Amino acid sequence: MKILSKEVLSDFQGVRVISMEIFAPKIALKAKPGQFIALMVNKDGERVPLTIVSTGNDSIRIIFQEAGFTTRLLGRLNLQDTLYAIVGPLGHATDIKRFGKVILVGGGVGIAEIYPVAKALKEAGNNVTGILGARTRDLLILENELREASSQLFVATDDGSYQRKGFVTDILKELLEKDKYDLVYSVGPIPMMKRVAQVTKGFKVKTIVSLNALMVDATGMCGCCRVTVSGQTKFSCIDGPEFEAQEIDWEELTQRNRVYQDKEKHICNLNKLF
Repeated sequence: MKILSKEVLSDFQGVRVISMEIFAPKIALKAKPGQFIALMVNKDGERVPLTIVSTGNDSIRIIFQEAGFTTRLLGRLNLQDTLYAIVGPLGHATDIKRFGKVILVGGGVGIAEIYPVAKALKEAGNNVTGILGARTRDLLILENELREASSQLFVATDDGSYQRKGFVTDILKELLEKDKYDLVYSVGPIPMMKRVAQVTKGFKVKTIVSLNALMVDATGMCGCCRVTVSGQTKFSCIDGPEFEAQEIDWEELTQRNRVYQDKEKHICNLNKLF
């Protein structure tokens, strides 16, 4: 589980997004688009779920933002450093088939999660339109890769520093008003995915989101990642991570994902490294 490569994709006002290639041949052999791993940086640490962005012969690639204590600790590792543990591939793989015209919406680090899905959908014969969103140009990732995996690509930045100023959902609504699409797939911050679900509901287009609910063991035992879908309790780790967007209880999911925010900030403030 050595780190084979490390690249800082963006470093803007203290926000770092990092790409790592990790030696994990057994996971690389079986991983499919939409699946993820859970890793531990050290034996005393927590498990962190991260999407498998791509695979090599013996390796997997992950992309993460240094947000909490563990991802910041992970970001301090260098080439040839080793991780304590990795389990995967976890979760159900994305349903890849020929849908027709597809829109993929990625926000922030969620762009890394739509990339393998975009590639697979294009290879399956779909017409893929990508919409990427970031707070500012310096935090935009994988633009060239998504442009290659898409028939057309749109970019929106909150501050207007690159291409269109505004939100990805503004572009999504305009596209749906102009043409008929068969599928919308979205990954990003919960407020963004919730808004995507609201927009697509009016157009009656199938919409799938990949949830980043809180996880502890990531294998269905703890129940921490539970989410209500169509009135039923589901676990993001073993029933997901993908669900029909209009069937999710977004208010409940939002509240649950805020449970440990204050504790996370407190831990980071206590640690002299960060």
